[in-house]
Amino acid sequence: METQVVCVEQVLHMKGGAEETSFANNSLIPKKVMMRVKPILEESLNKVYGATNVPTCFKVADLGCSSGPNTLLLASNVIHIVNETSRRLKVEPPMFQFFLNDLFGNDFNSIFKSLPQFYDTLKQQNTTCFINATPGTFYGTLFPSNSIHFFHSSFSLHWLSQVPNLLRDEAKIANDDKGNIYATSIIPPSYGKQFEQDFKLFLGSRHKELVPGGGMLLTFLGKFDTSEYISLPGIFRVVLNDMVQRI
Repeated sequence: METQVVCVEQVLHMKGGAEETSFANNSLIPKKVMMRVKPILEESLNKVYGATNVPTCFKVADLGCSSGPNTLLLASNVIHIVNETSRRLKVEPPMFQFFLNDLFGNDFNSIFKSLPQFYDTLKQQNTTCFINATPGTFYGTLFPSNSIHFFHSSFSLHWLSQVPNLLRDEAKIANDDKGNIYATSIIPPSYGKQFEQDFKLFLGSRHKELVPGGGMLLTFLGKFDTSEYISLPGIFRVVLNDMVQRI
């Protein structure tokens, strides 16, 4: 049987809509993370805003924006921080342009439906803001060179661009994992290698797209550096193998 390789960026996305099981109604943890790192966001924006000679239009890209209330929460936080900094520096607040990026299957329509209320709120604050959707993978070029002042990404970079090559070799996996009840030592390093390759692509692309003095705030899952991968299935494997040998 011929194995079909599916392109991840064409099929991967969070569940859209506003139903009970949608991402919009199940994104409390990412929201808590965003609120927890808000002081870091403020510090980062203040450094960038002061280093870019106070642009007339401050351009921000949210990579892996998904859909739901968290998407525009970031925009609100950025606008508030930059406007407060402008008042402190006694300069005219800039206009804002936000580029919302996610893969092609993302529910951008849900975001657009919430924009009228968002724009009305900004109008009362005398703030001008433009919202644009930029579909595509962030493991490559998304914007022209020297065009973005600030990149933000939260809970997105742990998604890989593809399944690690090693995992496509079913014969090798079957041989190396013989006698095991779960994926063992060869699997975690293959994911680590794929992440390293992807992250290099990500940083290389952002380096070209940032204006001089621009910045990024990236929040993603990780683990302590260790060569040991301990899990409950690993304990079960030892016990079961021991039981088999005693039969």
